[in-house]
Amino acid sequence: MRDVAIVAFAQTDHLRRTDELSEVEMLMPVLHRVLDRTGLATGDLGFICSGSSDYLAGRAFSFTMALDGVGACPPVSESHVEMDGAWALYEAWVKLRSGRADTALVYSYGKSSPGSLRDVLTRQLDPYYVGPLWPDSVALAALQAQALIDAGDTDEAALAAIGARNRTAATDNPHAQLTGPVPAGDYVVRPLRTGDCPPVGDGAAAVILAAGDTARALCPRPAWIRGIDHRIEAHGLGVRELTGSPSTRLAAERAGVFERPVDTAELHAPFTSQEIVLRKALRLDDTVTVNPSGGALAANPVMAAGLIRLGEAAARIHRGESDRALAHATSGPCLQQNLVAVLEGEGAHVR
Repeated sequence: MRDVAIVAFAQTDHLRRTDELSEVEMLMPVLHRVLDRTGLATGDLGFICSGSSDYLAGRAFSFTMALDGVGACPPVSESHVEMDGAWALYEAWVKLRSGRADTALVYSYGKSSPGSLRDVLTRQLDPYYVGPLWPDSVALAALQAQALIDAGDTDEAALAAIGARNRTAATDNPHAQLTGPVPAGDYVVRPLRTGDCPPVGDGAAAVILAAGDTARALCPRPAWIRGIDHRIEAHGLGVRELTGSPSTRLAAERAGVFERPVDTAELHAPFTSQEIVLRKALRLDDTVTVNPSGGALAANPVMAAGLIRLGEAAARIHRGESDRALAHATSGPCLQQNLVAVLEGEGAHVR
C-alpha cells in the first residue's frame, strides 16, 4: 500500500444563485484551476471520480453531462458516486493505494438554488415510516438541537456563538457565501434560528490526489492522507441517540485521529448544534482550530461541502499553517453518515 496525498485544491465562489450557469459552466473553471496548480493535463490523470446528486439537478444521469467539463478526449478511467465528493475522494484514494493509478482528479458540485432544498432532502429518508411525514432537513436538525438542549449539552446562546465564530472566521475566506457576524434572526424551526442554519447556494470543488514520489513532484508540501474511514448510523431516527455520533467516533478511531493531537479540524456541521455533537465525538478541545474557513455555516453547496472540508484542511498543510489536520464530511439527516480523515504535512508523520 502506497502513501497518497492531496496535492491541489480549488473551489468556486459560493453564491446564493447561479441561474446563468449550468453545472458544466460552473465546474469547468474549477477543473482548470486545480489542474493548473499541478501542471497536469487531463490525459495525465490515472483516474477521475465525481460526486453529485441527480435529485438536485432534476434529471437522471446528470453527472454524465458534467463530464463535458473534463473533456471528451483523450478517453479517461472514470467513476461516479451519488454522494458528497468526500466519498468520491475515498474511492479514488483506494484506487491509488492499490497501485491502479498514480494520480486522480476528484470533483463534486451542486446547485441547490433551482428548487426547494428542504423538500428535496426528504427523499433520503426512510420511505415507509419517516418519508410520508415529510419532515424536512431543518425540522430534523431542530429535533437534534432540542435533544442536546434537553440533555444540558448546550443552549441557544451557545449555538448562536458557534454560528458567529464560524462566519467571523469566514471573513478571510474569499469563496464563502456568508461572512462576518450574522444575527441570530428569527426561528426557522425552534430552537434553530436563521443564524444556526446553513445558507442555500451553488458551488463546486475539486482536488487532485497523487501517490508517493509523484505527489512530492507535484506539490512542495503534500497533505498526506494518513488515515480515512467512513461509517453510518441506523437509518431509523427513532433508534438513534441524537446527542452523540458513534459512527463519527468509530471512523475517527479507525482513521487514527486519537493517536496524536491534531492542530486543525474542518468539520462538516451544517447546523450549529451538529458542531456540538462532532466536537464531543472527536474529542476536540479549545487547543484545536475548528473551521478556520468558516465551515458549512459560511458556505454549504450540497454534494461539495464535505469535499471542501478535506480540501480546506489540505490547503492549510500546503501553506504550512497546519501539520496535522482532521477533516470530516457528513451526509444524511442528523449526521447519519460520517467520513473522517487525518492529513499530515511532510515530516509530521512518525512511523
